[in-house]
Amino acid sequence: MIKDRLNERTLTPQEVRTILKADNKEIVDLCKKAAIKPRKNAKGHTYFSYDEVKNLRKVQAQVNGAVTSPVAVRTPVMAGASAQNNSAAVRSILNTLQELEVKLSNKIAKVIDEKLEGMDDVVVELIRCKTDNETLKQKIVDLNKEVYQLKNELNSYKPVALGFYKKKEVYVWE
Repeated sequence: MIKDRLNERTLTPQEVRTILKADNKEIVDLCKKAAIKPRKNAKGHTYFSYDEVKNLRKVQAQVNGAVTSPVAVRTPVMAGASAQNNSAAVRSILNTLQELEVKLSNKIAKVIDEKLEGMDDVVVELIRCKTDNETLKQKIVDLNKEVYQLKNELNSYKPVALGFYKKKEVYVWE
């Protein structure tokens, strides 16, 4: 009978926070991991059953157990030796990462150099073509001027008779 009362006992979120020594966010995370949905009473207040809190406590212990490393449980002498091993392992990992970074940088630089190898020649050729293009544009302008002058010269000749032409005076405005 007492067990039934304990199973039916409800706990408020404040009591759950106190029991688990956790904030609301951590309790929500624990509820998700334990697949527990908080219920609401007739007044709309959230509550947890005693069994749900026990399950939350088990999940919290599992989560904290996964976070806590076995090194913390060892004796101080072993912890000191382990700390040296850990620092050596960290140095080894850092050295490996630095070597990896250098190799990766070199490979990327090599690929970029290979891809851009012919770009210098392309740029030189492009500049040469642009210069040629500008030169040809200027020639076109000069030839158009010459054609205009030749047409004016041609129009200055008027037919007289028997295939003879007489040149009229052309006045040039300068």
